[in-house]
Amino acid sequence: MIRRAAQQLVLKRLEAYPAVSLVGPRQCGKTTLARMIDGDYFDLEQPPERLRLDLEWEGLIARKNLVILDEAQSWPEIFTRLRGAVDRDRKRTGRFLLLGSVSPSLMAQVSESLAGRLSLVELTPFLLTELKAKGSRGRRWLCGGYPDGGVLEATRFPRWQRDYLSLLSQRDLPTWGLPAKPQTTDRLLRMLAVLNGQAWNASQVGQSLGLSYQTVNSYLDYLVGAFLIRRLPPYQASLGKRLVKTHKVYWRDSGLLHALMNVSDEKTLLVQPWVGASWEGYVIEQALGVLSAEGRTYDACYFRTSDRYELDLVLDFGKERWTVEIKLTSSPGPEDMARLDKTADLIKASRRFLVSQTRRPSGSGRRISCDLPSFLDHLRENGS
Repeated sequence: MIRRAAQQLVLKRLEAYPAVSLVGPRQCGKTTLARMIDGDYFDLEQPPERLRLDLEWEGLIARKNLVILDEAQSWPEIFTRLRGAVDRDRKRTGRFLLLGSVSPSLMAQVSESLAGRLSLVELTPFLLTELKAKGSRGRRWLCGGYPDGGVLEATRFPRWQRDYLSLLSQRDLPTWGLPAKPQTTDRLLRMLAVLNGQAWNASQVGQSLGLSYQTVNSYLDYLVGAFLIRRLPPYQASLGKRLVKTHKVYWRDSGLLHALMNVSDEKTLLVQPWVGASWEGYVIEQALGVLSAEGRTYDACYFRTSDRYELDLVLDFGKERWTVEIKLTSSPGPEDMARLDKTADLIKASRRFLVSQTRRPSGSGRRISCDLPSFLDHLRENGS
């Protein structure tokens, strides 16, 4: 069994908080991780499990066992019970582990009932750092990180991804409150695949779907809340230059993106005109996933001026600001690093990384050209 990077963070948070909420997309491994931790497990999507929890509730909260509640958003009534149980003994930690497939922004019960009483931990699909011995790097980029999506068993990709998105459109997203018809959601997902790595233009998308920009933005909120899409905000500062102020949108899992774009193998992927944007999004998600799994505090954005000085990723750790330029090449040139330096100087970045598929890392200290695994190692070692 593959050990998840976030497991240690979950255990640490349980030592400090009465409740921990482990959130992430469906089928990313939340239940598997939770079952590796001793506790009384309940699947709240199943009515018999809800009944069992109801009948055993008083006995459960009296014992010192951890109570694990899977898909907690499926049974909103549980949140008032949790608040009451926690408030009866606020000093007691490690009592409840809640698993959820939607973010707290879509779970009003969490913000209303458990604010200040629990810690949030996000679990992503498998990270590159967790799959060091599983297939080639290209295969991991192609298939994405879902455990059942082909990264462990190649024949599952891309059929698994298509079935996964179909189920989300037809059942899960409507259950979580998305008012769109499944056919509209499917069209929006395909449009977002085409727009991967581009600036978000709700009016343009709305015209294509026959919807207002307000409606399209509200639909995107649900896709962000379901951990399908990332909105990467622009860098905000007064620099004497005009800055682009529109969010970029990225698919959070490269396998889902590639399945939507009908790419089924590495050779086909590399000849696509949008392959650079796919690689860019993959690197960004790996970096942010590693930081989240380690419980790091950071702000992430991109930087672009009207005269086309651009940084694909800016990481602000408070004490340090890192800039990252992402290139799909095995041989980045000196001019690439020179342009990165010039742009990074505009925001006074302390460290600069040029991430590519090079086999010859170079530089040290504040200026480094390296491959993705090396960059992730730098994040794990120094990103605090």
